[in-house]
Amino acid sequence: MNKLRILVADDHEIVRHGLVALIKGHPDWDVCAESDNGNDAVAKAKELKPDVAILDIGMPVLNGFEATSRILRDNPKIKILILTLNDSDEVVRTVLNAGARGFLLKSDAARDLIAAVEALQHNRTFFTSRVAKMVLAGYFGKAHASSKPELTLPSLTPRESEVVQLLAEGRSTKEVACHLNLSVKTAETHRSNIMRKLGLHSVSELVLYAVRNNIIQVTTELPASSADDIGDTAAAPEQVSL
Repeated sequence: MNKLRILVADDHEIVRHGLVALIKGHPDWDVCAESDNGNDAVAKAKELKPDVAILDIGMPVLNGFEATSRILRDNPKIKILILTLNDSDEVVRTVLNAGARGFLLKSDAARDLIAAVEALQHNRTFFTSRVAKMVLAGYFGKAHASSKPELTLPSLTPRESEVVQLLAEGRSTKEVACHLNLSVKTAETHRSNIMRKLGLHSVSELVLYAVRNNIIQVTTELPASSADDIGDTAAAPEQVSL
């Protein structure tokens, strides 16, 4: 029987190594690639065609939401498991809309990673119990059907999303151009168009937009000093596979 091929993408080296160690402990699974940013994860997924991709939400260069969309656009058969530090309604909604099949808190990874991957392997989803209840109750798209619609900003193109993330991460326009293989003039044009489209007037406003829309995340480092510290199960919530 062929081994399940898994791609692991997380910019925190200790976390990534811990995840890889857990996966390699399973006799029928194989880590086919590792990535420390979303762009690289998309490229490796396209090249290697893993069965499962485990993606951190807050990766640099390209976040987990956008990486999920691009990976599935190239190969809809790949099952995506998202790792995150929180399970807020907004994050969960964005994860599901991107097409991910699983949602796992980093604090629970040591305890529940195997169960999560096994669920995806058998064409099931895997979410925390709170998220599962939201899905079963028809929360997404129905729970607030009668509420007043929120004001939505104009949508960005994939290229504009890349530029926003890089600028919000502190890259200069020249660095953005170099990273995306664009001319500086083209990068400046993208920046001007983005600011005009979103009605923004400064980089600080752009950063705030990126945080509010989950293009980047403001997070704290996990207090892990080794791979064994990835998951603290003392107060971990129940997990549900649907």
